[in-house]
Amino acid sequence: MKNLGNMLKQAQQMQTRMQEMQAKLEATEVEGQAGAGMVKVQLTGKGDLRRVLIDPSLMAADEREVLEDLLVAAHADAKQKVESMMAEEMQKATAGMALPPGLKLPF
Repeated sequence: MKNLGNMLKQAQQMQTRMQEMQAKLEATEVEGQAGAGMVKVQLTGKGDLRRVLIDPSLMAADEREVLEDLLVAAHADAKQKVESMMAEEMQKATAGMALPPGLKLPF
């Protein structure tokens, strides 16, 4: 029974840490860029797109395909940073709690 009590206590602590992590992710913004910073996108920690910044030199009609490719690359860069940050925060939130192998949080 002692182990069950400890496990419940750990689960409550993890739930509190998860709520704190969710709030932190919502408040955090991550910037991804491409083309040596000519295209930048900002995402929240939850992956919501907040802003797109485009260097005016890319606004020429003949640069359209380049701009499209750079937007995709900048978004991928920002998304990778968000996922890395989220994995780090999840590791902090579940510290000390043994999870079954293969279990990923959040569900």
